[in-house]
Amino acid sequence: MFSKILIANRGEIACRVIRSAQAMGIKTVAIYSDADSSALHVEMADEAVHIGPSAAAESYLVIDKVIAAVKETGAEAVHPGYGFLSENAAFVEALEAAGVAFIGPGTKAIAAMGDKIESKKLADKAGVSTVPGYLGVIVDADEAVKIANDVGYPVMIKASAGGGGKGMRVAWNDGEAREGFDRSVSEAKSSFGDDRVFIEKYIVEPRHIEIQVLADSHGNTIYLGERECSIQRRHQKVIEEAPSPFIDEATRKAMGEEAVAMSKAVDYKSAGTVEFIVDVERNFYFLEMNTRLQVEHPVTELITGIDLVEQMIRVADGEVLGIKQEDVKLEGWAIESRLYAEDPVRGFLPSIGRLATYRPPVHDFVRNDTGVVEGDEISLFYDPMIAKLCTFGNTRAQAIERMSTALDEFQLRGIGNNVGFLAAVMAHPRFREGRLSTNFIADEYPDGFVGAEINDADASVLIAVATAVHQEYATREANGPGQLAGYHPQVPNQWSVVLNEQEHIVEVAIEGPITNITLDGRLIAVHSDWQFGDLLFSGTVNGDDVAVKIERQPGGYKVARRGADTVIAVRSRKAAVLAAKMPVKEPADLSRFLLSPMPGLVVEIKVVEGEEVKAGQQLAIIDAMKMENVLLAENDGVVATVKAAAGDSLATDQIIIEFE
Repeated sequence: MFSKILIANRGEIACRVIRSAQAMGIKTVAIYSDADSSALHVEMADEAVHIGPSAAAESYLVIDKVIAAVKETGAEAVHPGYGFLSENAAFVEALEAAGVAFIGPGTKAIAAMGDKIESKKLADKAGVSTVPGYLGVIVDADEAVKIANDVGYPVMIKASAGGGGKGMRVAWNDGEAREGFDRSVSEAKSSFGDDRVFIEKYIVEPRHIEIQVLADSHGNTIYLGERECSIQRRHQKVIEEAPSPFIDEATRKAMGEEAVAMSKAVDYKSAGTVEFIVDVERNFYFLEMNTRLQVEHPVTELITGIDLVEQMIRVADGEVLGIKQEDVKLEGWAIESRLYAEDPVRGFLPSIGRLATYRPPVHDFVRNDTGVVEGDEISLFYDPMIAKLCTFGNTRAQAIERMSTALDEFQLRGIGNNVGFLAAVMAHPRFREGRLSTNFIADEYPDGFVGAEINDADASVLIAVATAVHQEYATREANGPGQLAGYHPQVPNQWSVVLNEQEHIVEVAIEGPITNITLDGRLIAVHSDWQFGDLLFSGTVNGDDVAVKIERQPGGYKVARRGADTVIAVRSRKAAVLAAKMPVKEPADLSRFLLSPMPGLVVEIKVVEGEEVKAGQQLAIIDAMKMENVLLAENDGVVATVKAAAGDSLATDQIIIEFE
């Protein structure tokens, strides 16, 4: 077995590989850029080597620098994680030339499956079902429109070397096909250095279901069941689970056997994933094969008990698979939620900044794969994923309920994040019923996400918790230092509580450890070991376990639970009357400005000063965390001043264009 391996990656996947390697008694080497000098994976590894500036193109993606780090440390093998150089055949060849093992498949599989056009041709040859489409190289937008009409709308325009949702667009008409082609080509070139795209039929109401395969270099290939990855936004997976609530045993077997056939067609070895699109009648079509470890691999590990990273290392060392197909048992249910640095309320725009608070939940049914700790900086240089939160249960319903609890307890402050959105999806009836498709987010949140609706039961919980916490603060302040001698201030037991502009008069009575809340004539018993300053209220409300994130602010509390994120005002009756009489400050008029909706880099400014623009016209293209975003004019107008240029770095709300 190898004595030392280098992990050619960063963040949570580097930490994940380090944990398995160290459990096997293997020493590890981390590599890091300027931005990652104090990162968790650097701290966890036995050794660390600096390989360049923050930009991935100048550090993690430079093969020569990684090879130099391997030679400097004497590492015998390299695990690539996912992304970066994980599916780069030239990198594997360079390692082979240096006499270093690659913990992954061979160059034949990487080259064949890395080109999505060629992979579909191979799938056809191997007898694997494929989606109808045009696999030739498309030279321009005009040809893209013609092909799209031949295939029949809707179509999917995809980068041949793509992955992670980059270089992908759905088109429903000629205009969208033309625009989608331009954006896919641009993203493909910047993300993969390969601007080739192809077009295939877009399956309406599709489910994204993938099969995990595992193969050795001795001809043994098995499949480890499926993962449902249909909850996606902009073709980027958000929530995954294993097994799928849709797949029956016969379909699982058929998909697994085709995945094995695909793997054998390219002499695959190591862990890999064959992805399929599945329609409403359980017809399935080959989508692509990822010749690496997948982001969502933990859910498979949780239901099979198999450490995929360990198996990858053993296969790379030449061992025969110790697992046969009949040994694979799927037990229980696992769900993974991807926590991203993004603001769901602002259209899921990327967010950067410091993790002022980062406290994951701790339970025996929770697994949290992460590469950050409290105080770390989330930068614009890399993927916005903060952590992968997983829960396991005996049934799907139990796994979902445990995920809801874990998300309620996850304390994350300092940057925009999608924890509330994930919690809202977990509570959504359609998700709980398992009626999924890749259109789920677009269907259920067509106007964006503004927080989950608060029903009467949820409102009662939030009001009761906020009032109980406020009573504690009021009592503490009344009995604190600095009081006049002989003066004993009275603590009110009646409060004006406002939630969603509706006022409630709430009374409080303390009986030992129980805080009794009278709300709208109903008695609510609250019990908790909550301490002053805690950002999480964990306790019971009328005997039911609840977790509410709560933060004090002037006039009340910011609370969050089950996807609802709101402010509750708690005041004495007198203070409430005075507050109602205060004038309301009107927001500033910013309609004359195009503001950057996110931190990012200017790719292109599409207008010039003095130009007349029409509503819907393209104004600028901004690159944020490796995705291009087109900014459109909301109204007709005339450009007065252009305040940014291609290559400029923008902050959120920075002015790009001013109109007359």
